[in-house]
Amino acid sequence: MSSPKTFIVTGASRGIGLATAKYLLAAPHSHNVVVLARSAEPLQQLKDQYPQQVAVLSGDLADLSLGQQAVDLALSSFGGLDGLVLNHGWLGQVAPIAEADPAQWQQGFAVNFFSGVAFVKAALPTLRQSHGRIIFTSSAAGVKPIPAWGLYGASKAAMNHLARTLGEEEPAVTTVSIDPGLVDTEMQREIREDLATAMESQLHSFFTSAHKAGGLSKPEQPGHVIAKLVVGAPKELSGRFIEWNDQVLRAFQ
Repeated sequence: MSSPKTFIVTGASRGIGLATAKYLLAAPHSHNVVVLARSAEPLQQLKDQYPQQVAVLSGDLADLSLGQQAVDLALSSFGGLDGLVLNHGWLGQVAPIAEADPAQWQQGFAVNFFSGVAFVKAALPTLRQSHGRIIFTSSAAGVKPIPAWGLYGASKAAMNHLARTLGEEEPAVTTVSIDPGLVDTEMQREIREDLATAMESQLHSFFTSAHKAGGLSKPEQPGHVIAKLVVGAPKELSGRFIEWNDQVLRAFQ
C-alpha cells in the first residue's frame, strides 16, 4: 500500500470541506490533513478523532498570511505537502450590481479569491517537488451569470481563470477547478431562508424546489470526488473546470 500523503483542506469545518477531509483521513488511505476554517471547534473534533493525522489552523480566510502558515504547519507537522483543496467560500453581498457595495465586493474577493492566490503561492515550491495537486471548489455561477450573484460569480470566474493559468504555467503541478453542483450545505440553507428577498422570486423558487424535490447532493458526493482528485488527478485534467459528476471523472466517483 502506498504511504500516506499530506494535504491542506480549507473550509473544513462543515459541508464539502469536512467530507473531503474525513475521506482523506479514513482508513485504508489514512493521509495527513491540515484543516482550516473560521470555526475551530469542529476542526478540534477531527483532531481528537485522528490525533496523529490532523493539524489545525483556524482563522479568517481573508487573512492573507494563512496560506503560508498552513504550508509551514504541513511541513513542520508531517514533513511534506502533496495537495491543496481550496474549498472555502462566501456568498457575500447578494444584490444587483446597480446596488453593489464595492467594500463588500473587496471583502468577498479577499475571502473567495485573493486568499486562494496566497495559498497557491505558498504551496507551489513544495507541490512542484511532490508533483502535487491543487483542487478548487468552484461554482456554475463562475461561468453562468445569476442575477444578484455578481460578486460570488465574479470571484469564482476569477478562480477558474487562476486554475487555467496554473495549468499553463506549472507543468509539475496538476490544477483542477470543480463545480460541486447543488449540495445540501449551510450555503444552500442561507440561500433558501435568509436571502429569499435578495434575489428574483423565480430564482429563489428554483432553489427551494430543488431542495423540496430532493435534488441536492450530499456533501460526501462531490467531497469524495474532490478527495480522490487531490490524491490522484491525472495531468490531462490540469487547468480544466469540470462538474463533479462529469463522465470524464467517472474513475473518481
